[in-house]
Amino acid sequence: MSAGRNRTVAKPGAALAGTVLLAGLLSCTGVQDRSAGAAPAAAAAEGSAAPPATADDAPPADAPAPGVSAERVLFGQSAAFSGPARALGRNMRLGIEAAFHEANSGGGVHGRRLALVSRDDAYEPEAAIANTFRLIEEDRVFALIGAVGTPTSRSAAPVAAAAGVPYVAPFTGAEFLRDPKWRNVLNLRASYYQETEKMVARLTEDLGVTRIAVLYQDDSFGRAGYRGARLALDRRGMAPVSIGLYPRNTTAVKTALLDLWQGDPQAVIMIGAYRPVAALITWARHVGLTPTFLTVSFVGSNALAEELGAAGEGVYVTQVVPFPSDGDSLPVAGAYLRALAAYDAEAAPGFVSFEGYLAGRLAVAGVAGCGPEVTRDCFLGSLRGREVIDIDGFELRYGDADNQGSDAVFLTRIGPDGAYRPAATLRGGVAPRR
Repeated sequence: MSAGRNRTVAKPGAALAGTVLLAGLLSCTGVQDRSAGAAPAAAAAEGSAAPPATADDAPPADAPAPGVSAERVLFGQSAAFSGPARALGRNMRLGIEAAFHEANSGGGVHGRRLALVSRDDAYEPEAAIANTFRLIEEDRVFALIGAVGTPTSRSAAPVAAAAGVPYVAPFTGAEFLRDPKWRNVLNLRASYYQETEKMVARLTEDLGVTRIAVLYQDDSFGRAGYRGARLALDRRGMAPVSIGLYPRNTTAVKTALLDLWQGDPQAVIMIGAYRPVAALITWARHVGLTPTFLTVSFVGSNALAEELGAAGEGVYVTQVVPFPSDGDSLPVAGAYLRALAAYDAEAAPGFVSFEGYLAGRLAVAGVAGCGPEVTRDCFLGSLRGREVIDIDGFELRYGDADNQGSDAVFLTRIGPDGAYRPAATLRGGVAPRR
């Protein structure tokens, strides 16, 4: 399906109207961070709308599931397909579609093919709300999958929850979505707290670094990563030596660079998308600021390396999926590479599309677990109720109070040729390939 098809937005249904009003107000008014100990009913840890305390507004579990017919199961995606973060949405969609194509080529799931309709939100919360309504009420999707971003998920997840629609594998490590009260959410990846803990641990233990600065995008995504970095530093009796901020969907990073400079950092942890992160690193190298730069997986690794060019050597990126080109020793990577080549022979492998592929495989497992009678309740229950979901060696574990499947974080480094290499330590750079 093409992204962002030009159709009239349907009016929200009565069951969802209150939720979209709340989500819209939260996304537009710049709600500030609240303490992590605040009650979920008042605010989630990211300053987002809290998950519903009950499922009273959800359709009955035995109701016929929208998006399910004798021929197909329809999933929906709202993500960035235009704007500065467009590579993230496009690659998440690529990976999901490769997984669906793989399943469909084998006869589908219990005779049904899996389909995806995608809509462009350009990484803006208001558009994510409108898209989510359209996907649920007009497109009548069975579940939502592969949303891109914290601010967009912060706005769209309450809409999905109010409608009882599964919200599967969003491309964000924000902590608020890990709240077990989100009964409709299934996270695939490790959290930003886990990624930033990995960074601080390696900087302090491998290199003895004591002067760490933080750059972050001035929204709920940036604050989620910043909070993770602060927690990791707090555990070690440290604090950021300087902090830089930039506005979402811009490359306005020069003021942030000046602010970072003031702290004379040995390392900078960066919470942002690929274009502003690349712009800041390039400017920093130009003016002679040369700390160790580290950034989280959301950055979009392939796009970041392409934007940086020669300035990328030595930049570290934490990843939440295994090395995508390691098909010889990792069965899941081999499956991904085969599926990607079968779907689009010209597509370049990458971490983001690999995550999309794993999201698609998770959806396939959920539909398969229901047998011929596919319902939303069964879909969620079949995944949460398993001891382990083994995707060709990549294991996911959920539980009644745990909606995050993987805790894995991998460290990678951009080499002189612009290619990523796995790194076991920051000492001396790069670990040998397995």
